[in-house]
Amino acid sequence: MRKYWKVFAALVLVAAAAGICWADDGELTVYTARSESLNNLVIPNFEKDTGIKVNVIVAGTGPLLKRVASEKNNPQGDIFWASDRMTLESHKDLFEPYVSPEDAHMLPSFRNKDGYFSAAFADPTVFVVNKKLEAELGVKIDSFESLLDPKLKGRIACGDPANSNSAFQILLAMLYGKGDGDPMSDKAWSFVDRFIANVDGKILTSSGGVHKGAADGEYVVGLTWEEPAATYVRNGAPVSVVFPKEGAIFPGESVQIIKGCKNLDNAKKFVDYMLSQKVQAKAGAELTIRPLREGVELAPYMTPMSEIQLCKGHDEAWVAAHKPEVVARWNEHLEESL
Repeated sequence: MRKYWKVFAALVLVAAAAGICWADDGELTVYTARSESLNNLVIPNFEKDTGIKVNVIVAGTGPLLKRVASEKNNPQGDIFWASDRMTLESHKDLFEPYVSPEDAHMLPSFRNKDGYFSAAFADPTVFVVNKKLEAELGVKIDSFESLLDPKLKGRIACGDPANSNSAFQILLAMLYGKGDGDPMSDKAWSFVDRFIANVDGKILTSSGGVHKGAADGEYVVGLTWEEPAATYVRNGAPVSVVFPKEGAIFPGESVQIIKGCKNLDNAKKFVDYMLSQKVQAKAGAELTIRPLREGVELAPYMTPMSEIQLCKGHDEAWVAAHKPEVVARWNEHLEESL
């Protein structure tokens, strides 16, 4: 009998080395608001590599956050994979503190500094520009300042920062960039007034309608986030992805462990896996979302980091604390323009 156990043990070691999992290592429930392509890249591979069965609940950030809050006394989920620190800072009590050993390999500005939010990917603020219309109008769209060109009046698509996280991030980039690092300065909001005038009422209720409108030629430029814009480029659409000269904001899309979750060890493994070289490199090579691990190569359709100006002075903690104030001021300026 001992002989057979030795043979079995040897086979297990061989299987492990080949990445084959014979054991059921439990379950994990993931609440995710991430894109289908990113979910499909991470979750099936995590199951394959760890033997952990993942139950996936997909919804928007808001509904998922309400769900976690309502389940606070009896958590049904283990992982909350949605949004960024700015949105989640005020809900920190819903999450378990955890810093992954992989965190040391992330880009310094995106490391887990407060013990809760592990930024894995980023979806920076960009312009998606219809190249054909840009050429026909004879304009050069490369900055927030360029959006004030009279030729673009009524032909700029943007979302409502009061209702869209991506539109709020764009507004922040504009405020920091045109306010010399002070997003609440009179100089910054004076620029916002001129921008609103040139948008000429084209504040869209659908974030998806912003990038689609530019790609379809309904608008010359849409103010959006990188993932859908880069997807158009990858698929051969006549658009370009432009990072404004004044600077772009890189919100770190983070992954959190739900406080009191039933599968804590497996949840930690999921966070570690998300930040791992394997997943970060695979995302960089195949997707249009930006990995945040140091040294990861990007696909040729993505803009190299060396060509991107980052927003100066951006303070994520300040933004998290002052978002209501910024939104209220936006609403005031928008109403005044009507």
